[in-house]
Amino acid sequence: MIVGLGKTGLSCARFLRERSIPFLVVDSRPTPPGLARFTEEFPGVLCELGPFRDSTFCNAAELIVSPGVSLREKAIQRAIDQGVPVTGDIDMFSRLASKPIVAVTGSNGKSTVVTLVAEILRGAGLKVGLGGNLDGDNARPALDLLRAGQPQPDIYVLELSSFQLETTRELGAEVAVLLNLSEDHMDRYEDLKEYLQAKQRIFRRARKVVINRDCPFSQPPLGSDPEMVEFGLEAPGQQGFGLLEQGGESFLGFGSRPLLRATELKIFGRHNVANALAAMAICYALDVEMNAIVEGVRKFQGLPNRCQWIANIDGTDFYNDSKGTNVGATVAAIDGLGRTVSGKVVLIAGGVGKGADFYPLRNVVERFVNTVILIGEAAGQIAAKLDGAARIMRATSLENAVVMAADEARPGDAVLLSPACASFDMFTDFNHRGQVFVAAVRRLQ
Repeated sequence: MIVGLGKTGLSCARFLRERSIPFLVVDSRPTPPGLARFTEEFPGVLCELGPFRDSTFCNAAELIVSPGVSLREKAIQRAIDQGVPVTGDIDMFSRLASKPIVAVTGSNGKSTVVTLVAEILRGAGLKVGLGGNLDGDNARPALDLLRAGQPQPDIYVLELSSFQLETTRELGAEVAVLLNLSEDHMDRYEDLKEYLQAKQRIFRRARKVVINRDCPFSQPPLGSDPEMVEFGLEAPGQQGFGLLEQGGESFLGFGSRPLLRATELKIFGRHNVANALAAMAICYALDVEMNAIVEGVRKFQGLPNRCQWIANIDGTDFYNDSKGTNVGATVAAIDGLGRTVSGKVVLIAGGVGKGADFYPLRNVVERFVNTVILIGEAAGQIAAKLDGAARIMRATSLENAVVMAADEARPGDAVLLSPACASFDMFTDFNHRGQVFVAAVRRLQ
């Protein structure tokens, strides 16, 4: 039984149909997104909608739980108590994948890192299956990579969320990395410790682990002893990646060997330097030649909605960081952009807060931001935490916020959309939010 319709549920349904495994779908929403598409594609499959029923769950042979559904749901817990096995798409994938898996999780930077890793590997001549939690035109749910008729890759590169890892028992990745950890999804987890425990499931039976020296949470739990490669923003040890200072310039380097000038990166900010170093460490752990690693990093142009430059209008640059859906991501974006612009940052933020504490924004806002323009449900919460740190304004819509930001900005300033929140109060997803922002900026030209 598939619990939860949507992109992952649809992928699981196709996977089961190809293997002639009977199933039904349940979703607590009366009209879940994707329902019309599902019923058209699976006309004979029962889809039980509305409040979960204990009898349905307890009589299932197995529950395939979509990432968006919490295992704390009472009906799921009762089924577990009755001995019904629970799995998810990544758990199913790991049991059937016949090629090595690179597994990447973390609060921020996952999409950038897995995309860069895939580009480096392709540049080295490997066929790559890229997917998982990753959004974008070329990304696919993990199980879609195993469907009949798909070309067999040499390696799989997966972005994994904590939600996906909750139902993953033993991933067995060739290389696993937990990039970083900051408060996110606190509406799902009791505290940061529980969130970390979900993330750390990525290390189960991993052959090699990449460690972020700057984040103690990136270490695997005690008791595991895989081969490790390190990265961080300080000077590296002999078997790690980091930043080297030579002749007044910063280089991405390995050990004492400089590899690439930081100014050659096409993605800006210290957080993206860290992402590049993480990707280099992952590919090094995969025994990719260093020249191929460096060339892949040099060519990488970044992803849409992730500190993406949009336009310069009357001396002000506009940046789309709609993927900044938590506080840690927005702190990194403000810090990275604030260090590069000659003026100040005008920040557009707000949306669904997900139970986050917005106080950690305060230091970077005080340092780099002149004006904060707030939208969405969490506007009041953010305003309370940033009171006195910068000028605070409210907008009625994102389009209105862009016009207000353009009025506030001066030549040399930068307008940054980095919401520190989810998008679902006003938009279908962060991509939609980014599209609305870009369209509003274009109208100013």
